[in-house]
Amino acid sequence: MTTMLQEPRPVDAPAPAPASPPPPTADDVRRGELAAFLRSRRERVSPEQAGLPRGPRRRTPGLRREEVAHLAAVGVTWYTWLEQARDIKVSPQVLDAVARALRLDRSERSHLFALANAVDPLPETDCPGVSADLRMMLDRLEPFPACIQNSRYDILAYNRTYSALMCDLDKLPHEERNCMWLAFTNAEVRATFVDREETIRAMAAKFRAAMAEHLADPAWKHLLAKLLRASPEFRALWARHEVAPVTAYRVRTLWHARTGELHLNHTSLWTGPHPGGRLVTFTPADATTHERLTALTRGGTP
Repeated sequence: MTTMLQEPRPVDAPAPAPASPPPPTADDVRRGELAAFLRSRRERVSPEQAGLPRGPRRRTPGLRREEVAHLAAVGVTWYTWLEQARDIKVSPQVLDAVARALRLDRSERSHLFALANAVDPLPETDCPGVSADLRMMLDRLEPFPACIQNSRYDILAYNRTYSALMCDLDKLPHEERNCMWLAFTNAEVRATFVDREETIRAMAAKFRAAMAEHLADPAWKHLLAKLLRASPEFRALWARHEVAPVTAYRVRTLWHARTGELHLNHTSLWTGPHPGGRLVTFTPADATTHERLTALTRGGTP
């Protein structure tokens, strides 16, 4: 009788352990925070606050997703993906619309743009970064014109003499309080430039040099597009690709209708942190200019 050898039965190999999910990236965490923040702000706004009917079957606290999408004029699916922390692109213009729909205050709006990794294209309306101490310094510098600017030449704060020298800044909307915009589009400001061609050529060159570090920044691109549309003079200078350092200053000669010619030393100092705003001052280059600035601050003529 023949004995048949049987092959040993293979021992079942242990099933491989399920692969661990990859750790969340910094972008994953940021999108999750953005989604949670949007949900919390949406649930805070009542239909009545948004001008919408409540309806009889509302179970969601605050607004529904489709209502936010309607108020912001964006797609419902797109907004839903945003609250689901999907990896989608968000433009600053859409974020602005969502911020308005959710009735965000200044701090909440800034937080929204930070979480979305985007830059708010609209200038700050409450002059962030301009401390009470800096405002006091501006006042104490009178009768010398002085202001606080950011690197994009937005005018964040100013004293009375600066406004009297340039134009009545209080009457301008915040988005027009920008030195570049005023130099190329505001007739009153342009009339103060004694050597207008040289002045605006230097300003365009400094703006191009400053923008080199902000080429992808929506706020800078927004301002550049506005200038290119509004000013043929700026378009011609921009096409020359001239650059000049922001610190290239000299004595400025300005003309004011009430005081006449003013000779001013232009000084620029960065404030902290990281850096903060830029303190720009105009000090008199001669005694006559000093007298005329004093008269300008008091609202009279020398």
